[in-house]
Amino acid sequence: MRSSFAAVLLFAQLLFSLLLRPDLPPFPQKAVDPLVSSEAAVEAVLRTQQDAWNRHDLDAFMAGYWNSPELTFFSGANERKGWQATLDRYRAAYASPGHEMGTLEFSALRIEMLGPDAAFVRGSWHLTMPDGKTPHGLFTLVFRRFSEGWRIVHDHTSVAE
Repeated sequence: MRSSFAAVLLFAQLLFSLLLRPDLPPFPQKAVDPLVSSEAAVEAVLRTQQDAWNRHDLDAFMAGYWNSPELTFFSGANERKGWQATLDRYRAAYASPGHEMGTLEFSALRIEMLGPDAAFVRGSWHLTMPDGKTPHGLFTLVFRRFSEGWRIVHDHTSVAE
């Protein structure tokens, strides 16, 4: 009995000495793939935009775009350059008298990391309007990571005919 107790005590001492070693991490460290976490961050920007649109908060929706005169937005045969021009386009098409924002859904998202600070996104958009119309189409986006987070620097959106 005394030898069993001594063995348990010795084992406990050995275990505690290993746990208290400052040169060993306390728990195994799980490797985090920065590209996977970046993909999630890019998708979070899009989900935040979708939620803002569905609250009819165009200013919050625009927070997903790079607030710069260098932002580009292509739709149809038109190019708009700059954050303000993009906001003006959205206001004219969806937030002016006689125009409704409807309910937005992004789907079929494919996020491809081009590096640690750039991503290419493809997907579909679908609006459900109060009058029952359902405009929809495809988009391609280029994202860059800035100090304030991931932002869309280029948007090319098409509308299905």
